[in-house]
Amino acid sequence: MPHAAGLFISFEGIDGAGKSTHIEAVAQAFESQGRSVTRTREPGGTPLAETLRQLVLNEPMDALTESLLVFAARRDHIQGVIAPALAQGRVVLCDRFTDATFAYQGAGRGFDLGVLQTLEQWVQSRSDKSQALLQPQLTIWFDLPPHVAAARLSGARVPDKFESQPLAFFEAVAGGYATRCAQDPQRFARINADQSPEAVREHVMAALRAKGFLRGAPGA
Repeated sequence: MPHAAGLFISFEGIDGAGKSTHIEAVAQAFESQGRSVTRTREPGGTPLAETLRQLVLNEPMDALTESLLVFAARRDHIQGVIAPALAQGRVVLCDRFTDATFAYQGAGRGFDLGVLQTLEQWVQSRSDKSQALLQPQLTIWFDLPPHVAAARLSGARVPDKFESQPLAFFEAVAGGYATRCAQDPQRFARINADQSPEAVREHVMAALRAKGFLRGAPGA
């Protein structure tokens, strides 16, 4: 049997959009079709990156420091988890990736997008000198109005420093995601997340089938 090519899928959206709820269903769908799956997240995914995650989510810092830590965590994550898993032909399902940095640190915090693009080039350049960046083959964006997300998060848990930001911050972040989607529409699948979980899941599975990544009937 030929070695399956690795597949990299990211899941994006503002806090409260419900993306994490659907990652396990996607993992199970791939596993039911015989694929090996690596579930991971950003910031995080390795011991070092998880340590950096706690700093980014909870410690006060300026936007440059925050961005440098996020990309440092991403580099370790790529080297330690994502690249090896893809080389082994696994399906990598990542709860957030670089689009989140452009949405949160770029649009939300107002940090220089040019600097973020430079960091993206440094951190995600492939080792094969192909000039291509390591990017997901598909990004599933759970698009949800910020006021709906805020209502979902209300009282759910003690918020981190991002979750406790005002509504205007999340409106800016949502705009950042929309910009990234417009810049690379072939990579993105926009999902209307203001629906029932069952309806959202059907749309997620449809997006995977449309790319040829999954076989079977809707919801399979």
